[in-house]
Amino acid sequence: MAAKETLNKVQQNVKNSQGTFGRKPTDSIRAQIPEEFQSLEEAQADLWEAEMVVKALNSVRSGCISDHLNSIMAGSRKTQETKLRLHLGQEEIKQLFSADSNTIDGQGLKDELDKRTSGMEDSATTGWTSAANKVETLQAELEHLKLENKNLVKKFNTERTLRKKYYNMLEDLKGKIRVFCRIRPLSKSELDRGSHCIVHSPDEYTVTIKSSRAVKEFQFDQVFNCSTSQEEIFRDTNRLIQSAVDGYNACIFAYGQTGSGKTFTMTGEKEPANLGIIPRAFKRIFQITDENQTKFSFKILAYMLELYNDQLLDLFINPCEGSTTKLEIRKDKKGFVYIQGAEIKEVISAEMLCGLFELGCTNRHTAATKMNTESSRSHLIVGITIKSTNLTNGTVTYGKLSMVDLAGSERASNTGAEDEQLKEANSINKSLSSLGDVISALSAEQSFIPYRNNKLTLLMQDSLGGNSKTLMLVNISPADCNAEESISSLIYASRVKLITNNAQKNFETREIARLKQIITKLKSGESVEEGY
Repeated sequence: MAAKETLNKVQQNVKNSQGTFGRKPTDSIRAQIPEEFQSLEEAQADLWEAEMVVKALNSVRSGCISDHLNSIMAGSRKTQETKLRLHLGQEEIKQLFSADSNTIDGQGLKDELDKRTSGMEDSATTGWTSAANKVETLQAELEHLKLENKNLVKKFNTERTLRKKYYNMLEDLKGKIRVFCRIRPLSKSELDRGSHCIVHSPDEYTVTIKSSRAVKEFQFDQVFNCSTSQEEIFRDTNRLIQSAVDGYNACIFAYGQTGSGKTFTMTGEKEPANLGIIPRAFKRIFQITDENQTKFSFKILAYMLELYNDQLLDLFINPCEGSTTKLEIRKDKKGFVYIQGAEIKEVISAEMLCGLFELGCTNRHTAATKMNTESSRSHLIVGITIKSTNLTNGTVTYGKLSMVDLAGSERASNTGAEDEQLKEANSINKSLSSLGDVISALSAEQSFIPYRNNKLTLLMQDSLGGNSKTLMLVNISPADCNAEESISSLIYASRVKLITNNAQKNFETREIARLKQIITKLKSGESVEEGY
């Protein structure tokens, strides 16, 4: 009975110490329990905790219990999966251990690893070597193809150039007018305005120009770019000088807009390297005559004119002195154009001829415009007549070399022309328009050619569609601001290239020459001796 009372008292103390939270007795309380009641006290404590759990579970809603149970079950499945994986991993690990040892066979693993690594290295090395060989082979083939392609392009360009050259030679033999194109560099004023180059020359016979719509291409007998020297330009015109000495009618004329470089090409500057075609032609004429003076005797005559405001003026006469002689354009039975009333000078040396030319240039009309510091306001015509007599058989030949520096077409809005300059520009454009009509009619092989529409076309009627060996030098600006004018010049030059002349040698036999001399003397009232 005493034991039971003691137990009840202890239990009451436990309950008081635990309160409603269900904590187990502390060590101080446990120390008060006699040893014989330890197991019984623990059993009752467990029973009491179980009762508390049941009460707690009963107070939880059924849904919460389900969620907790699902979570516990899921955790249980994950635990089982983890245990299974751990078991399988342990089985794999056990295979790495020897049957009689708990240590890993390091040497065996190293040998196996070395073996596999060696095989992989050999395979990789073989693969890389094979790939490297293929790359080297492909690179060699690529270089070979590049070289072969480069050679093919070079051969193609060479063949194309030769084809154009032979075609031009054939057309020249047919009497076609030869056309050269010269592209000048960009001027300082164009560079200051921010202009850029739109004209290119892919080869020595082709010009391409970029317009607002597309790139246009033109073909000529020769194309000179901005780096071509004056000497190179003249070298390709040298053959015409020889033709004039041999008794043919030859003509060289420059065409293009204002500021395109015509006067520089034809006249040039005083420096020897910058001399133009005209002064170089003077020197070449006397070189040829000096080389042939043992076989022929020569008589060289020169005249120099300008067409200014539709008036033909003699540049060998000072404008201040004036001249009462009216200049008339005439044409003989052979189609040879000459100027009646012009001052004709006989020259005996290249120095004398160059001096006369410089004098005539000082009398020419020029003016400064926005496009050119010294713009030609007239068309310049220089004529050299060469009479050669064969010392062996007495045959006489007459050759004429005409060199024409045409004034350039221009727009008043571009040049700033006013008053007198505007009048000059209108006259120039009118004459060039007439020249364009003649070119169009000749290129279209029309039956009527409007030579008489302007004095310029009358002057050039033996050079265009006549009996002359003619060379046209079209000069163009490469600047984008002059694209329209450059294209117009190139179109006209292409039409000129279609014109065919019938160049014939002008010669007389000794008998014809003698009879002409007799007629001349009789007309002048001189007596003619018998046997003359």
